[in-house]
Amino acid sequence: MTGKVAIVTGGGRGIGRAVVTRLVADGYKVVTCGRSTRPDDLGYQVDWVLGNVAKADDAARIVEVAAALGPVALLVNNAGVQVEKTTRDSTDADWDLVIGANCRGVFNMCRAVLPGMETQGGAIVNIGSISGHVADPSMALYNASKAFVHGLTRSIAVDHGPNVRCNAVCPGWIMTEMAEDAFALASDPQAAMKDALARHPVGRMGTPEDIANIVAWLGSDQASYVSGVTFTVDGGMTAASPLNPGLF
Repeated sequence: MTGKVAIVTGGGRGIGRAVVTRLVADGYKVVTCGRSTRPDDLGYQVDWVLGNVAKADDAARIVEVAAALGPVALLVNNAGVQVEKTTRDSTDADWDLVIGANCRGVFNMCRAVLPGMETQGGAIVNIGSISGHVADPSMALYNASKAFVHGLTRSIAVDHGPNVRCNAVCPGWIMTEMAEDAFALASDPQAAMKDALARHPVGRMGTPEDIANIVAWLGSDQASYVSGVTFTVDGGMTAASPLNPGLF
């Protein structure tokens, strides 16, 4: 992939940072972005754009910065936020925050990058979630936003081929700050984490690098016949019965 240009939104930490690191190792020129200043440890190989993908002008500017380096071969829509509330308790401000980043942000970035990709070819990988398939408690807006991402992924694949492939990766419990925040909602976070671990047939929780691996593959020529698919990467958790294996 030497010399190809990739955009990774929200590349400052967690899954986004792991994807950035993997793509740099694979030889991509990487542009990433965030709503805060450039992390000190990001590395000189990566271009940082200060911006909010929920704003159409910022999304267009991020794509322009990347296109100045060459045709954008890969867009990874990773930026996202969560609010831990039910539908009843969610406010208009919560809606604007979550839907803005997780839905409008993905839409804005895809819309901005598609004209160039349709001409020159490329791949889009959207970071969805198992929460778009099964609902996490007290995460109403987040669950709904990820279902949107999965639906938009299929529409882009159908409407913008053959030069553009679009897929989504649906992580399960990946140990990032966002996952730790979700576990903190439990009355006993340590017990909740122990129970979650017991539900993973592979015997461990996921790492950001697990997601970076499949993102890299989906962006490569090895996945040239793959489009419009949502890939669940959760260590087998959602394949299992809801019965707690620790009880048997």
